Amino acid sequence: MGFIEDLTEYGLTRQEATIYARLLRQGSMTGYEVAKDTGISKSNVYVALKELVQKGAAVVEEGDVTRYLAVDVERFCEDYRRYLETIAHRLIKEQPERSDIQEGYITISTDRHIKDTIFEMLSKCEKRVYFLAESSFVEEFRDELSKLVAEKKKVVVLTDERFELEGAVIYRIPKEEGQIRFITDSSFVLTGDYTGSEDDTCLYSGKKNLVELVKETIKNRISIVQSQNK
Repeated sequence: MGFIEDLTEYGLTRQEATIYARLLRQGSMTGYEVAKDTGISKSNVYVALKELVQKGAAVVEEGDVTRYLAVDVERFCEDYRRYLETIAHRLIKEQPERSDIQEGYITISTDRHIKDTIFEMLSKCEKRVYFLAESSFVEEFRDELSKLVAEKKKVVVLTDERFELEGAVIYRIPKEEGQIRFITDSSFVLTGDYTGSEDDTCLYSGKKNLVELVKETIKNRISIVQSQNK
């Protein structure tokens, strides 16, 4: 993703993100100057500038002519995160009571949501985790895995040669691009193929039969590695 696309993840429309980026680059500008510089109509520019001010991405410089100045990116991102945390706390506090429905087999789609699910599973891990994936993918969860190791929880990783983690049990396997086999506490599993695209899908479940199936797959891979080492 590029800078403009990343800004849209922070609550800006693409047009607002384009104007914000131009303000960052050019400094203080009038609405007329923004419209001339970007090719966006003046009516749309003034609407977008008003929204940027309301969203905390820009401030107004008063004078003979009204000018707009972009807020520093770091400050804007931090303010937006703080705002979302406030909303999140309120949502958690005010959420309706859920009925007790047992989870079945859930399809997790897109790169972002697959990673989010793994982060959540790691945060709730109480005893052990088994993780089979290529090293570049496992690397993204190094901090969380290190924390589990520090908490004396069992961390077993099956991956290619480039990943090391002190305190974890590492099994070296040939690089298998796109495969994910992930189990926490012998109770929850995430399995599927991963390419880092929006089309990726994995299956998540707490169903014992799927957990046992993936666990058996991992055990077999460990047995092969151990026999080869002998």
